[in-house]
Amino acid sequence: MKMVYEKIKDLRGNLITVKASGVALGELARIDLSDGRKVYASVLQIDGDNVTLQVFQNTRGISTADKVTFLRKEMQALFGEALLGRRLNGSGEPIDGGPQILGEAIDIGGPSFNPVRRIIPRDMVRTNIPMIDVFNTLVKSQKIPIFSIPGEPYNQLLMRIANQTDADVVIIGGMGLTFTEYQAFIDNAERSGSLNKTVMFIHRATDPAVECLLVPDMALATAEKFAIDNLNVLVLLTDMTAFADSIKEIAITMDIVPSNRGYPGSLYSDLASRYEKAVQIEGSGSITVIAVTTMPGDDVTHPIPDNTGYITEGQFYLHNGRIDPFGSLSRLKQLVIGKVTREDHSDLANGMIRLYAESKKARERQSMGFKLSQWDEKLLHYSKLFEKRMMDLDVNLQLEQALDLGWQTLAECFKPEEVGIKQSLLEKYWSNKD
Repeated sequence: MKMVYEKIKDLRGNLITVKASGVALGELARIDLSDGRKVYASVLQIDGDNVTLQVFQNTRGISTADKVTFLRKEMQALFGEALLGRRLNGSGEPIDGGPQILGEAIDIGGPSFNPVRRIIPRDMVRTNIPMIDVFNTLVKSQKIPIFSIPGEPYNQLLMRIANQTDADVVIIGGMGLTFTEYQAFIDNAERSGSLNKTVMFIHRATDPAVECLLVPDMALATAEKFAIDNLNVLVLLTDMTAFADSIKEIAITMDIVPSNRGYPGSLYSDLASRYEKAVQIEGSGSITVIAVTTMPGDDVTHPIPDNTGYITEGQFYLHNGRIDPFGSLSRLKQLVIGKVTREDHSDLANGMIRLYAESKKARERQSMGFKLSQWDEKLLHYSKLFEKRMMDLDVNLQLEQALDLGWQTLAECFKPEEVGIKQSLLEKYWSNKD
């Protein structure tokens, strides 16, 4: 039975307080406004008979005399094939001018997938980006952030991955996007021809903060249903800093005692409950999560990247428009390198990174005016080729082509005995290079 209350006690930002009983956390409520509009909210906090709800739409027009009806169900998303190619807001409403979506209603924000049905991932997610595929291989069901700062091309990187991935479905969760950023995702999907396998849940910077909190839950709930239907899903979230800041904003409105730098003490669990949705399901599909985290002041010790690092399985560090080979790490890459990829993958990648690290020292010697040795000259030539052929985000190569180009680059700069790679691989791959 639905309960109706006709007295709102308090209005603060997107939060309202009602005296009520017999309601549950996360329960959905409808507010009937005097002008005939209906807006929706969910139960955020229960303190005795004081129930605090977060309103999904703009609260303008709500008065203390409006009716609040509790609907005895949680916030839901609609799922079905009709989602593909559509754009929705944080409340799950279409924002692309298309018709209403018909499908199965599914709860959002539920627990992570049953651990009993999880299996150890063994498959690679191809992106055709050498700094990922060769050096920090992405694995199906991995959860990994892109650590960056505002102004870096992290959204362009996500678009490249969306265009070139071999995933069956791509779900984009945009949080705090400007109109230009939002339009760029639309234009990219249409231009690349990937729109028919893409779903977008978008929160724009002008939308209420509460809708920002719903975007990851909407994206991940639908991703889980696609994965159960034996599809491999790639979820791209940008920017989780906007998500965390929305949590902070609402916590301050609720007078919650802040923890580190004003963020609530629940920040770790708020992030983990979303990232842990990444899964490889036995006998079915998978969910892989890549999420942008912009670091205020490029500070990796900031609470958002700091907590994220404990939850996720590595990171891509985007710096100066490139994926930094020294700050980036994929902790699951050893599950696929040399097992589902070519035998030379691991040795080649390690050898190239080692030589690039040495080239950085040669650059330092050059900048300090020291006389350079013949070895230094080789390293400097190599570093230029490495940055152009491997680190440039415009490079679009399949893994096998990138590996071949890696061998070619080594052969152009060094003798076989100088690269520190075992002889059996040199004999098999070096001899094939011009």
